[in-house]
Amino acid sequence: MSKLWQKTTQVNARVEDFTVGRDREFDRQMASFDVLGSLAHTRMLNTIGLLSEDNLKAVQDELKTVYQEIDCNQFEIEPGVEDVHSQVELLLTRRIGEAGKKIHSGRSRNDQVLVDLKLFFRHELQEVVEGVKTLFDSLLQLSEKYRNVLLPGYTHFQVAMPSSFGLWFGAYAESLTDDLEMVLAAYKITNKNPLGSAAGYGSSFPLNRTLTTQLLGFESLNYNVVYAQMGRGKTERIIAQALSAVAATLAKMAMDQCLYLSQNFSFVSYPENLTTGSSIMPHKKNPDVWELIRGKCNRLQALPNDVAMVTTNLASGYHREMQILKELLFPAFTELKSCLQMAELMLQHIEVKTDILTDPKYAYLFSVEEVNRQVLNGVPFRDAYKQVGLAIEQGNFNPNQEVNHTHEGSIGNLCNTEIAEAMDNILQQFPFSKVEHAVQELVK
Repeated sequence: MSKLWQKTTQVNARVEDFTVGRDREFDRQMASFDVLGSLAHTRMLNTIGLLSEDNLKAVQDELKTVYQEIDCNQFEIEPGVEDVHSQVELLLTRRIGEAGKKIHSGRSRNDQVLVDLKLFFRHELQEVVEGVKTLFDSLLQLSEKYRNVLLPGYTHFQVAMPSSFGLWFGAYAESLTDDLEMVLAAYKITNKNPLGSAAGYGSSFPLNRTLTTQLLGFESLNYNVVYAQMGRGKTERIIAQALSAVAATLAKMAMDQCLYLSQNFSFVSYPENLTTGSSIMPHKKNPDVWELIRGKCNRLQALPNDVAMVTTNLASGYHREMQILKELLFPAFTELKSCLQMAELMLQHIEVKTDILTDPKYAYLFSVEEVNRQVLNGVPFRDAYKQVGLAIEQGNFNPNQEVNHTHEGSIGNLCNTEIAEAMDNILQQFPFSKVEHAVQELVK
């Protein structure tokens, strides 16, 4: 097996299989980012005299060819090649000879993996942000569309007070806004350059780490080389917390959807082609999509703990179990993005019931409204509470079902404009355009 570190001793085959694990499987997803890191690193090597102009041109041209091959799905990690770093270097050496062997100067596989992961995570977080924003927009649109349609609000699963579809959809939109604050924090920590930290203790070469930071579109460096290495595991844990926050919002919304679709509630419905049937009960319309979103997102909420269990109490410096984190984080991104997309698909076709509160069983929803109405007419709150309670006990409660809520965030004042502004403010803090420009400059 081709390895960057291989000398003469052959590793036991069982040890080889065990230590490589699933790295080759997940490394394929990092291939384009590995090339980006090498494009920046070799340009920097040229500026400090470690790569001639001729060698630089040959390396850059061929790296860009490999980048295009990856983009066209024509890149594979060959059997017997340990990882993506080895594969890229092997291709360069085959195609351009000795110059290909020089790209690893001033670099360890440790910081090469680190920069690949940071670039990969940065890209994946952007896709999560875009998925969240799409779902957010749909929720706010639905909130506005159904702002005047009432539905029961519950506490302890007991009928409590009037709510509305405007509130319900808008609540999940605002929840996603707070979730993006977590994603923004994760993105900021991810968007720092570890390249040049080598094995975690720097290099005797006069590396220009500021240059590679600029070339790769990072916001800043991980300055301390020991901390750059310590950041592996910590970065994943913070990302996991951000993903789990989004997942928690989706899981709660999915649970509401499953309840509201059931015949006992019948608050919402979906076209039959978005639900599934039963093998024995011909009337069934099962919310399988929402149930799977609920289950997948509940599992994603365990992600921070899974990462912590791999990394807790490790001393500073690199440890091989760090590679297990790929097995946790890479599928998590795929899972969450899929759940965001499916939630958006379902919401595009949701139908809401507009006359829910005409059912007599919801009459008690308006008890607080009646108490407040009496208080506004001068009755002390405690006396009004007792009078309404007595009317309910005696079966004489005939509520006025008008709802007049005007304060910020209530049924009559959803504050959706303010929620949208909050979302826009967070989105503006993500430097996506700067990153995309840097990448385009590297590969053009």
